Amino acid sequence: FITESAFAIPGMGKMLPEAIKRLNNNMVITLVFIFSSLAIFSVLVGEEEQGPTELPAELGNIDLAGKCALLVEDNELNAEIAAEILGITGLTVERAVDGTEAVDRMDDCPDGYYDIIFMDIQMPKMNGYDAARAIRAMDRNYCKQIPIIAMTANAFAEDVHAAKTAGMNEHIAKPLDLNTLARILKKWIWKKA
Repeated sequence: FITESAFAIPGMGKMLPEAIKRLNNNMVITLVFIFSSLAIFSVLVGEEEQGPTELPAELGNIDLAGKCALLVEDNELNAEIAAEILGITGLTVERAVDGTEAVDRMDDCPDGYYDIIFMDIQMPKMNGYDAARAIRAMDRNYCKQIPIIAMTANAFAEDVHAAKTAGMNEHIAKPLDLNTLARILKKWIWKKA
């Protein structure tokens, strides 16, 4: 049984330790996978377990095989979870650990290598806003046009405005809402066959 505040995705179970999967009946476990201090899982395990909820149909129907995303995230666990979610669509995910590495990767890659960038905001060395500005300032049309999506727990109107002002195309709050993610992927990179 997955509570309303949680979501389950294929393959996510392998991320849970076997010991947690085998707990006694009706024990409530809160798995705190942190996306900037927000828990995304609250799982009830035991006899009443009914299996994972279904993926939003829209996310499960998006085929992004052959497309590549740059995921800019300093937190290892956050990066692993986000890559797993994005990978459901067939999207290849490469990770940069901070804004400086993201700027370097964009500077070094050929045009069209990445189809989208998912950018955390609060990172060491260079934050997401500064990284987005640096990418947009590069002397290449590709860098001025690649979709950059802010991915942060800060979801107030001023945070969305700051992301847009820095040159980002969209803002998605953490924990990730799968329907919103599906909409963003469809809008910015999914091409129907």
